[in-house]
Amino acid sequence: MSERLETDICVIGGGSGGLSVAAGAVQMGARVVLVEKGEMGGDCLNYGCVPSKSIIAAGHVADVIRRGGRFGVNGMEPTVDFLRVREHIREVIAGIAPQDSVARFEGLGVRVIQDTAVFTGPREVRAGGTTVHAKRFVIATGSTAAVPPIDGIHDVPFLTNESIFELGERPEHLIVIGGGPIGSELAQAHRRLGAKVTLLEMFRVLGKDDPEVTVFARRRMVEDGVEIREGIKISSVSKTGNGISVEIEDRGTRLKIEGSHLLVAAGRQVNVEGLGLKAAGVAYSPSGIEVDARLRTSNKRIFAIGDVAGGLQFTHVAGYHAGIVIRNALFRLPAKASNDFVPWVTFTDPEIAHIGLTEEQAKERHGGKIRVLRWSFEENDRARAERETEGLIKIVVGKRGKILGASIGGPKAGELLQPWVLAISQGLKIGAMANMIAPYPTLGEVSKRAAGSYYTDALFGERTRKIVRFLLKFG
Repeated sequence: MSERLETDICVIGGGSGGLSVAAGAVQMGARVVLVEKGEMGGDCLNYGCVPSKSIIAAGHVADVIRRGGRFGVNGMEPTVDFLRVREHIREVIAGIAPQDSVARFEGLGVRVIQDTAVFTGPREVRAGGTTVHAKRFVIATGSTAAVPPIDGIHDVPFLTNESIFELGERPEHLIVIGGGPIGSELAQAHRRLGAKVTLLEMFRVLGKDDPEVTVFARRRMVEDGVEIREGIKISSVSKTGNGISVEIEDRGTRLKIEGSHLLVAAGRQVNVEGLGLKAAGVAYSPSGIEVDARLRTSNKRIFAIGDVAGGLQFTHVAGYHAGIVIRNALFRLPAKASNDFVPWVTFTDPEIAHIGLTEEQAKERHGGKIRVLRWSFEENDRARAERETEGLIKIVVGKRGKILGASIGGPKAGELLQPWVLAISQGLKIGAMANMIAPYPTLGEVSKRAAGSYYTDALFGERTRKIVRFLLKFG
């Protein structure tokens, strides 16, 4: 039987962004319909952030056991039960899933339809046997792993982030295509859990971040035993015996690398196909749905958020977009999204975290009118106590002490970045960070020390010494 629904907001996609819009809107009094064809919670809960950080945690424990001798504790090669690792991942997902479940959202008052949504007109969606007519629509369909056009890739079994966490046994030799955050994180985690790992990258591993802070993660991966091949070209992929063979060109030499499993982590593609966007009057391309600063599509009654909007692909960006849409759709406020203050973290060991402008970007935008502050983790007492001194904090400062950017490569970099996120987003100057009291001994002191170095020349220069000597003459 067919059904027709009239609603205020129809959200397509039950991932982080879509769920945030649905929960916020319904609790503010709007009628909400949510359409999701797959797993509630989307990529982040089921195939991305949550399972990846879970396996990284397992790899970290194995590494702690392996390197315990540094502290006078017996270090040994850990025994890894990979089936139990998979259960650990599933348990973590299951613990979070109730917050994203159909039952919870229906309890909030959202009508949830578990089916594929297709626009049949500019204000109408068909989902199974239900037609939804809404005042506003929000497209939050996310993205999936992109498969590069490599000869033979579709003739061999390969893993993506949607399937690798289902492995019940440890790969003997995991070949990873793609040295970005996903590829690097999973390469290091699997190596720490005992797999042989080869990481292949056409350009530079972790190439979107400042190389001055990524060097620590790259070095640690190599120390862990990850074989990294950068600046290579992948010619073809083929099946060989019970495994996979990848042929590469490395500085003019052709090589074949054979492994048991292949992980493709070479970027993402947005989920726009099959939505009927032409019928809705929504302009889009393979890189995403076209939106304005208010996240409105070419059909102003339809918004697009998160990965599908073609910008930065992070879960926290989708959540941020949700707030922008609620202000526009419910309160008719002309709220605009900005990428100026979006932080990101890569959860390698050590972590890499960033917000704002890199040194290179700041030089392009501000010329020579910047200062770069650095402080090494080697000079931090807490890092020394924990024998995790590999790291650097790097701060870019503009005119009159304005903080333009912060990059950190080191232990707990994602946590250490957060005061800088606040400072940059609120327009604080470097003095605010320099004057804070940092408890001792904490890793957070690296931020205060880096900020304080802005004043070193002025405080300890000849002019200050002259002033002090003059004042001391008076007793």
